[in-house]
Formats: sequence, C-alpha cells, structure tokens
Amino acid sequence: MHLSKKCSVFKVVLSALLIVALLQLIYLSFLSRFHGKQQRYRYSELFGGSGAKKNAYPDKNTRKERLRYSLSSGGIFDNSGQYRVYKNLIKSDFTTNLKPEAAAESSKTNVLALASHTTINNLHHLESLLERWQNPLSVAIFAHGEDVKFATALAYALSFFCPQIQALVDFHLVCLSGEMASFPEQDREHFVGLEDCASVFSRLETYKDKHKNYAISGNVSYPNNLLRNVARGGTSSSFVLVIDIDMMPNADLYQQFQAMTLSRESASDEVFVLPAFEIRHSRKMPTTKPELVQLYQVGEVRPFYEELCPRCQAPTNYSQWVNSRIRGTSNLEVAYTLTWVDPWEPFYIGPRTVPLYDETFKQYGFNRISQACELHVAGYRFSVLSSAFLVHRGFKIQGEFHARKDEENKRNRVLFRSFKEGLKTKYPSSTRRC
Repeated sequence: MHLSKKCSVFKVVLSALLIVALLQLIYLSFLSRFHGKQQRYRYSELFGGSGAKKNAYPDKNTRKERLRYSLSSGGIFDNSGQYRVYKNLIKSDFTTNLKPEAAAESSKTNVLALASHTTINNLHHLESLLERWQNPLSVAIFAHGEDVKFATALAYALSFFCPQIQALVDFHLVCLSGEMASFPEQDREHFVGLEDCASVFSRLETYKDKHKNYAISGNVSYPNNLLRNVARGGTSSSFVLVIDIDMMPNADLYQQFQAMTLSRESASDEVFVLPAFEIRHSRKMPTTKPELVQLYQVGEVRPFYEELCPRCQAPTNYSQWVNSRIRGTSNLEVAYTLTWVDPWEPFYIGPRTVPLYDETFKQYGFNRISQACELHVAGYRFSVLSSAFLVHRGFKIQGEFHARKDEENKRNRVLFRSFKEGLKTKYPSSTRRC
C-alpha cells in the first residue's frame, strides 16, 4: 500500500510536468506565430501588400512611391559611361517637403551641408556621424553585384525606421553601368529581424568587415571622386564640407560656421580648412578643440595620415593651429591663411562653386590632392579655421591596406602628371602651378 501511494504521487508529479511542458510548447508556438505575424506586418509596413492597412501610414507610402519613382528612371550614366548614378534615390523630408521658393530661401538660412561617400560595409558609421552632425547630410553609396539590392533595401529601411535620417539624410546610389537597382519588394531576407532603427544599424554592423578598404569583389574600382561629386551635388546649401564617412567634425561646427558667415564677408575664392586628425579606437571622440588638444598632447590623437603620408597634411601647420588662440569659446574665425603646396590634400568647407573633383581618379592615390591642386591653380586661398577640426576613427597604419594599393598609387601618379598639364590649358591666365 505504501508503494501504491508512492506510485500515485509519482503519477501526479509526472502528469503535472507533462502539463507544464505542453503549456510551454503552446506558449512558444504562440510566440513564434506572433513574431512571424509581427515580421509580416513589419514587412507589409515597409513594402505594402495584403498585411498592410490601407493608408495607415500615408507618409511611409509616399516614401515608398518616391523610391519606386527614383528607381523607375533607371538612373543616369556618368561621363565615362562606366557607372550608373541614382541621384536622390531617397530624399529627406527636409528637402522633399520644401516648395521651390522655400528651398531657395532654405539654402540661405541653412548655410552648411555635409557630403560623404561609402560602400555598404562602412555605412554603419552614419549613425555616430549623424548623432554628432544633426543637420543636412548627403550620402553617396557605391555598390556592386548583390550589394546593389542590399544597399537599396537598407537605405530604404534606414529612411523608414530612423526619424533623424528621414528628416536630414539624402541617399544617392552609384553602381556599374551594367547593373540596375530594383525595388526590394522580393528581397524579404534582407529585412528579417528589422523592427526599428537600432536593428537596421545592427544589420549594417555585420557587413563592416566585408571589404578591406577599396578591395571590392571582382577587382571593381571604387570611384571616390565621382561619389564625392554626386554627394556634393545632392546638397542645396551655400557651403559644403566633403568628408569620408568614418570621419567626425567637432560638435557645434554647423552653428559656429553659420555665425561666422554672418559676422564676416566670405570671398568666392576662399575655402576654409579643417585640420584633420586620427584617434585611437579606444578613445572617445573629442567634441571641442580643448578636448582634442589634450588628447593630442599625450599622443592619443595625431595628425591625419601621419604614418602613411606625413607630407600630405604637414602644410596645415598643426603646431600653429594647436597653439592658436580664439577670442571666445564659441567663436569660429580664420586663424591663418596658407598657400597650397604639393602634396597637401586638406579637408575644407567650400562654396558650391568650387571646381568638381576629377572623376578619372579612382581607388587609392591623388584623388583629393588633384582637386586641391586645381583650387590652387584656379586662384583659391586656404583659410584655416581656429577651432574647427575633423577626426578619423582609428590610427591609419602600414599594412592595413589592400594588396593593390601601391599599384593604384603608381597609376594615379602618372594620371596626376597629365592632369597638371591639363590645368595649364584650363586656366591659361593663371601663373600658379602645382
């Protein structure tokens, strides 16, 4: 009888465990179905379909139709015929919602825009860049092969889920002329797990090590100067700062530069140089000049390209800039003016009228030097700003680049010689040479 009681208790316990296990299975099944339904609903939000509520998100639907329209044009070919360009693939609300007369007025009040370029593996830097910048930003993305679909899909997802990107960022897409971007309606695999802005950037993070510098699959050339021109042309502000997407300006640059333009007359032949630095990956990005100088003095920050090409930035005169004083903590002014010397390649804020980058330069070497050289021959002066700066995340060191870097550099060096000869014809009255 005692054994019989034990068996009864065992049966009760076993039955209870089975019931609990069954309930857990039911619960997990419910969660799975709910998550699947949520994903389908999220997808239908993004691209429409049977799961979408009609007119539930009219602004999103408008965004979707604008993307369809941008893609339907088939893009335009660049001057070489090698690349297809989708200008304003996705426009920000900042530019889309303005009427022509308001846009013209906006270009006067919104003095400065940021322009940048990237492949899909560096697009994750957009999050921290926009967090710092918080003003109009134009981004040209280069994609090749399957990345064309992925870049289109992820740029659209960013503009859908991220309010600040919706408000401020214009995306442009460049691919090979034989490739075409398409509306990512059939590419559901790209969107599994995308539920908010953070999840889109998490997806981009998984792509950050796909390519090493410009080593794109199929030995495809990265058209950096074409991308710079596309991004620059996508802005409507009076002045533009063109930077690489893994660089960061000082905080409040936009407000400080706007105040400076109101307090002084800017000449049409003047560009404003921002000294460029590199910072150790482990260090937090400085926001102000005093913070930067403190890190500079202990070796945690150094001049941009100090190890790879010190002559390319040395004319900036970092010692003079570090020791220059400004009249007020919030004042931005010209600290000193320099004449260009070879091979200086400064980053600068320039008026929209400055010469375009020469698009024959691709991959590594002479792409920015050539444009600075042309500014010099065209008669521009280089005014270094007192407290504005750029910082590249991480030290650039030898051995980090792809295998063909030196070969590309040699090819572009030859191209640079012929480019300089061409400037003599383009600016026949100029006495300047480079």
